[in-house]
Amino acid sequence: MKPRLSDPSSPVAPHISAFLDHKRALNRKYNVEEKALRLLDRHLTQVGIKTLAEITPEVLDTFFLGRPRNRPRSFNHLIGVVGRLFEWMVEHEFIDRSPVTTRLRRHGRTRTPCIFDLPTAQKLVDIAGLLPDTNKGPLRGPSYATIFSLLFGLGLRVGEVARLRCRDVDQERSILTIRDTKFSKSRLVPMGPQQARRVTNFLSLRMERAGRLSPDDPVFSFNGGRAINPGTISQTFHHLVPKLGIIVPEGARAPTAHHLRHSFAVGRLLRWYHEGGKPAANLMKLSTFMGHVEPASTAVYLTITAELLDAAACRFEQFAAPLSGGGRP
Repeated sequence: MKPRLSDPSSPVAPHISAFLDHKRALNRKYNVEEKALRLLDRHLTQVGIKTLAEITPEVLDTFFLGRPRNRPRSFNHLIGVVGRLFEWMVEHEFIDRSPVTTRLRRHGRTRTPCIFDLPTAQKLVDIAGLLPDTNKGPLRGPSYATIFSLLFGLGLRVGEVARLRCRDVDQERSILTIRDTKFSKSRLVPMGPQQARRVTNFLSLRMERAGRLSPDDPVFSFNGGRAINPGTISQTFHHLVPKLGIIVPEGARAPTAHHLRHSFAVGRLLRWYHEGGKPAANLMKLSTFMGHVEPASTAVYLTITAELLDAAACRFEQFAAPLSGGGRP
């Protein structure tokens, strides 16, 4: 049961509720955003705001600057959430103009994610497969080898892998069902023969150890009932990374488990270049496969690498060859 807005509440409270209902009707969870808007409602109540007309840029500046958000990303997110609320209110003619005028903070230099090539990802899977069992962690090696293989090979999110249930694995058709993920969407993810064989072998190994698995049992679990925690997956990844001998380039971020998803997107784009396909035309397919709402969200994952630049340069040379060979009139 969701908590009610504070009582007494500010004059913007009913509009916050309607705005949240609108976003959730579009399959947006908006849980983090709701917390931010509740803070706004509480602040307006505390400073004695009685009407919408009293919500001035100065009042909102006091709210934004009074929050303990030192990181530009967190501060800008707060401004963005409140800004979207008031833009929605303008669109529905509750107010004439948005009172949000606070300037966003500048980010420092954006660091690029660490992109894994196939040999490095394979080394990660191999090293993970050697992890020994513990009293509280049976089948650690096969579990993490399969997990990291799915993250890199299918571009799944860490939470999506952690939440997989046995009913989500269609072994006959080699398809995974990813349920109720980001934006409350579900999708089907086909597996190639090698990936499907790895998952099937892992489930067979689990059944040898644990006996029959029910459809609701998690695919990855160390106690039989509770699914593995995404944080545990990330911790294990960080434990194994030093063994890979990765040299992080200047300006790049240290490797994280989520970078395996980035690597999948870059690798798929690179293969399209090498196969002579049209990467731009296939971006919608990649977006759907990765569970994004629109291709613009997928583009965030397409980090430019030296290999990708070389592939694009070769494609341009092929395109320009007829012109350089005297093809012009």
